Amino acid sequence: MLSSDSIFASLAPYLLSVFLLYLLLEQLSYLVKKGNLPGPLFVTPIIGNVVALLRDPTSFWYKQSVMADTPVGLSANYLIGKFIIYIKDAELSNKIFSNIRPNAFHLVGHPFGKKLFGDYSLIYMFGEDHKSVRRHLAPNFTPKALSIYSTLQQLVILRHLRQWEESFSGKSRPVSLRELIRELNLETSQTVFVGPYLDKEARNRFRTDYNLFNLGTMALPINLPGFTFGEARQAVIRLADTLAVCAGKSKLKMAAGEEPTCLIDFWMHSINQQIPPPPHSEDKEISCLLVDFLFAAQDASTSSLLWAVVLLESEPEVVRKVREEVARIWSPESNALITPDQLAEMKYTRSVAREVLRYRPPASMVPHVALGDFPLTESYTIPKGTIVFPSVFDAAFQGFTEPDRFDPDRFSETRKEDHVFKRNFLIFGLGSHQCVGQRYALTHLVLFIAMFTSMFDFERVRSDGCDDIVYCPTMSPKDGCTVYLSSQTGATP
Repeated sequence: MLSSDSIFASLAPYLLSVFLLYLLLEQLSYLVKKGNLPGPLFVTPIIGNVVALLRDPTSFWYKQSVMADTPVGLSANYLIGKFIIYIKDAELSNKIFSNIRPNAFHLVGHPFGKKLFGDYSLIYMFGEDHKSVRRHLAPNFTPKALSIYSTLQQLVILRHLRQWEESFSGKSRPVSLRELIRELNLETSQTVFVGPYLDKEARNRFRTDYNLFNLGTMALPINLPGFTFGEARQAVIRLADTLAVCAGKSKLKMAAGEEPTCLIDFWMHSINQQIPPPPHSEDKEISCLLVDFLFAAQDASTSSLLWAVVLLESEPEVVRKVREEVARIWSPESNALITPDQLAEMKYTRSVAREVLRYRPPASMVPHVALGDFPLTESYTIPKGTIVFPSVFDAAFQGFTEPDRFDPDRFSETRKEDHVFKRNFLIFGLGSHQCVGQRYALTHLVLFIAMFTSMFDFERVRSDGCDDIVYCPTMSPKDGCTVYLSSQTGATP
């Protein structure tokens, strides 16, 4: 009788042959899918170029963009068994955003997002499910709701700005704003979304789990204990469990006839009025949708606020105009919050916020997966299963007048470039999956710019590469926006 070692020795050549055949077929499959597109001629077996992506995401995507700088506007690559296409051309990106349907494209938000976000995520819904959920999200963003959120946003922003003033204003050492702004936005998201339903202990757990979740978005998708991605998945489950408790408490409060005081209250109030309840209105399902909101609001807003400070510091004339406009409408010395009517009057400041988003879009790409072969151009058909990366960043530097220049006036009522070049301004997406919270996000950025510039003078600490883009996971300045802060006289409300 043959021993196990002998059996293995006899099978080894065949197993090796099968493995080598697999590698050959994998390489041939990649080359066939790639066709004439720019991209590497050879990719590392099985893992593709994922190591280069994780080691230096900025460099990886920059090279994809450079390769796509051809008449076709596309480039190809390979990541962990997935063929990918990078889309630089704005019109082709529009074509992807406009074709989210069962036989074309599916928004995935992150190359391995479904493993991370779970099955109830709004990102992965289609058809009637998606339409139904968006309908019962609508009451969360009415003028009344946005007005209440604005009050909460301002209270959190002012509390943090006062802390910055006490800790850093007038000091001889500079401060990196990345973590400070991240904490500001995390408290804002918690307060606006589920405010009264999180105690101090829950908020601290929330912060820890959200940090783990963040790390998981930039890790290899190995969903096992001890791996960053696996820890992130467990953190998402704990976040969802916490938010499900909040949803249940809010439902009871709204059923008792109390007035809504945060986003989940407006949502539960609407659900309680519908008999039978709408689809996807169980506490667990709602909690998963809230995780989507957190991901969209938290890191995107951190990116936007950081770049606002970076770009404003380099444009003193823009800062002067913002301060003049805000001073005509609102003053920190008034000890009152900015009202919705005052916010609507801050047209130049809003243009600045929109230009910040155009110039440095927080989510520079929005991954989709092809659900079938899709003829993108006359000469190229995207194969089924391909992960497609339409570049919001590249689109924003096409079409616009002098797109490389930071110019808030392009969004003025005279020039209206946001309408003229709306197919290039894809910051909030397009079509059926367009961002439901875009007015909330833009308001947050406008409020921060108005209050920060009114309360502080600020000077950037410049170093080699400080403006270089890094992904963590959204687009941020390499130095974390390191500045000296000094209070303006009498500016603290």
